[in-house]
Amino acid sequence: MGDTLEFNEIYQEVKGSWNDGRLRFSKQNVVYKSSKTGKVDSIPAGELNMAQWRRVCLGHGIKLGTSTGHIYKYDGFRDTDFEKISEFFKANYKLDLTEKDMCVKGWNWGTAKFSGPLLSFDVNDSTAFEIPLSNVSQCATGKNEVTLEFHQNDDTEVSLMEVRFYVPPSQADERQDPVEAFAQNVLSKADVIQATGDAVCIFKELQCLTPRGRYDIRIYPTFLHLHGKTFDYKIPYTTVLRLFLLPHKDQRQMFFVISLDPPIKQGQTRYHFLILLFSKEEDINLTLNMSEEDVERRFEGKLSKNMSGSLYEMVSRVMKALVNRKITVPGNFQGHSGAQCITCSYKASSGLLYPLERGFIYVHKPPVHLRFEEISCVNFARGTTTTRSFDFEIETKQGNQYTFSSIEREEYGKLFDFVNAKKLNIKNRGFKEKKGMKGKIDEYSDSDDDQHDAYLERMKAEGKIREEGNDSDDSDGGSDESFNPGEEDDDIAEEYDSNASASDSSDEGDESEDESAKKKKVKKAKVVKEKKERKPRKEKKQKDSGGPKRPMSAYMLWLNSSRERIKSENPGISITEISKKAGEMWRQLGKDEKEEWETKAGEAKRQYDKAKKEYKESGGGSTSSSKKESKKSGGKKDEKKRKSAGGDKDRERGGGNDSFKSKEFIETSEESSSDSDHKSKSKRKKESEEEEEEAVSTPASSEEESD
Repeated sequence: MGDTLEFNEIYQEVKGSWNDGRLRFSKQNVVYKSSKTGKVDSIPAGELNMAQWRRVCLGHGIKLGTSTGHIYKYDGFRDTDFEKISEFFKANYKLDLTEKDMCVKGWNWGTAKFSGPLLSFDVNDSTAFEIPLSNVSQCATGKNEVTLEFHQNDDTEVSLMEVRFYVPPSQADERQDPVEAFAQNVLSKADVIQATGDAVCIFKELQCLTPRGRYDIRIYPTFLHLHGKTFDYKIPYTTVLRLFLLPHKDQRQMFFVISLDPPIKQGQTRYHFLILLFSKEEDINLTLNMSEEDVERRFEGKLSKNMSGSLYEMVSRVMKALVNRKITVPGNFQGHSGAQCITCSYKASSGLLYPLERGFIYVHKPPVHLRFEEISCVNFARGTTTTRSFDFEIETKQGNQYTFSSIEREEYGKLFDFVNAKKLNIKNRGFKEKKGMKGKIDEYSDSDDDQHDAYLERMKAEGKIREEGNDSDDSDGGSDESFNPGEEDDDIAEEYDSNASASDSSDEGDESEDESAKKKKVKKAKVVKEKKERKPRKEKKQKDSGGPKRPMSAYMLWLNSSRERIKSENPGISITEISKKAGEMWRQLGKDEKEEWETKAGEAKRQYDKAKKEYKESGGGSTSSSKKESKKSGGKKDEKKRKSAGGDKDRERGGGNDSFKSKEFIETSEESSSDSDHKSKSKRKKESEEEEEEAVSTPASSEEESD
C-alpha cells in the first residue's frame, strides 16, 4: 500500500449545499480541498481519535473526530473503498474504521445527544440525523419547546429554516429546567452572534468601498462588527476566506480586501468582498482592550497590547491574528509604469487588475478573484474601439468568461510574460512566440524601456504577413479581382463552379433544364400512384333473417332458468356481476347437474339441424344471398366505371400534362371517387357489429359444446 490515498469528487456539506473537492489521506495528515472556494482543511494525523464508515445519500461517507472536539464529514465514497481505507487507517493512524448504521425508521421521538459541535437525534441507539451547531443562528425557548433557526445559504435551492424540539418535563431534577439546559448546550456551540462584553479594539471612520460608506469597525474575539450611519454588519471570522493587501497604482493608497463565504447581505445585494481603502500617510497608536498576559496567551506574540504604525498595517495585523489566515500580497509582477497592477475596465466601470502568485484579483466594482487552478485558458484580443489598447479575456473551467478591456498596449509584453511563466493556456498564441526564445529574452530585457511597444511589434508583424499574403494572391489571380465591376461574366462563373450554369453553353443549359423538368414529373407521378385503392376486406357471412334461430348452449339454457334466482339471492347486483357470478356457479356444478342441461342443449341442436335442412330444401337461403352478391358486384363495376371516366376527364382537362395539376384538384377527385367505398364499408360495419353482439352473449365453451 502506498503512502497516500487520494479520492476525487468527494463532497462536503456546507449549510445545506454540497461542495465537491479532493480528499487525500497521508501518514502526516488528512487534507481536503474544496473545488468551489479553494479552501483547504488539514487534520493532523495525531489528533484523529474516531473514524466511522456510514451509508449516506451520496453513497458512503466517513465521519472523522479529533481530540480537539472537531467533527469532519466527507461523502461520495464507493462501497469498494472501505477495505483499502480501513487498512490504511490501521497501518498509519492506528485507528479502526468502524461501520455505523443510520436509523431509517422515520420516527420523531428519540434522544438528543450533544457530542462536541454536533447535536445528534438517536432512535434506538441509531442516529437518525445530525445538526452541526455552527449552522444555528438563533435559539429560542418556550414552555416545553426549543426552536433552532439556521444560517441560510444562497447556493441551495431548498433551505432548512428551523427545527423545533419538544422537551418533556423532568421529575428527577427540579432545580434545573430541562428546556433551559437544552438551550444552553446549543448556545455554547452555536454560531450565534451576541455583542456581549467589550471590543478588543475599535477603528473609527474607515473608508469602505464595498459596501460603500464610512464605518466604525469593532473587533470582537469571534466576529467583526461594521457600524455605519445606515447599516450594521456582523461578520463571523469563520466566514472569512482570504485576506489581501494591495497597493494602489498611485503609490499613496492601499486596499485591504476581505473575501467572505457566505457573503454579507443587504436586501437582494450580496457582498462577497469587503474592501477598505487607506492612505499610506495615516498613522495610529493602538491599545488593545486586554491585559498583557491575555494578549500573550491568546495571540502568542503576533500582537502586543500597545502598537503604533500605519493604519492599514494595524488593521491587517489585527485581522491576521484573529482570523488566523495568511495575507496575500502581489508577487514580483511589475507593469510598464512600475506598478504591481494594470489599469483596465470590467463591465462598465474602471478598476485595477492585480496579477498574484496564484491568481488574479480585480478591484473594485465588482470585485473578482480568479485562481489559476480554476482558469481554463486566457486570450489576448484586440481592442474594439482603438488600436492603442487590447482586451484580456479569462475563461474558467465552469464556462464563465471575464473580459478586462481597455488595457494600454504598453502592458502587453509584461502581462504576456507573466501568463506564460505561470504556464496558463493561451488560446491565441500569436507571432510573438514564433520568433523563438531569443525574441522573448530581448523583449523581457527591454520591457523597462519606455520606447519598447510589444503590442505594436505584434501588429506590425501581422501586417507584414497580410501584405505578403495579398501579394501572393495577386500573382495567382486572387479573389479580389472577381469583384471588379468591369470584369466579364465568364470569369465570374469560373470562380463559382459549384453553382455551375451561367458560364456553360446554351445547349447544356437546355439539357439540364429538361432533366430537371423530367425529375419533377416523375416525382409528381409517384405521389399520385402512392394513393392506390385499398384491397377490399374479406366479406363475412351474411345473416339470413328468414332462417331458423341457432340453438342455445347448455350454459345459456341454465343461465336463463337461474337468472332470477341469482338476482333474488344478490339484491342490487349489476348485469356484469350476474354474468361473473353465473360463470362461477356453472363451474361449481357437478357432472350430474350439467348432464341434464347438456341433454336439453343436444335436443335443441337436433331440432335446429332438422329445421335448417327443411329451410334449405325449400330454397330459403340461396335467393337472398345471390341478390346481395349481384348488388355488390354491380356496385363495384359502377364504381370502376365512374373512376375511369373521372380519370379520363381529368386527363382531358389537364391536356396530358400532370405537372399543372394542383394538389387541391387531386385531393378532391380522390375524395369523390372514394365516397362509395365509405358507404359500403359503413354497411359492412353495421352487419358485423350485429353478429358480434350475438357472439358475445354466448361464452366460448358453449360454442365448442354445441359444435
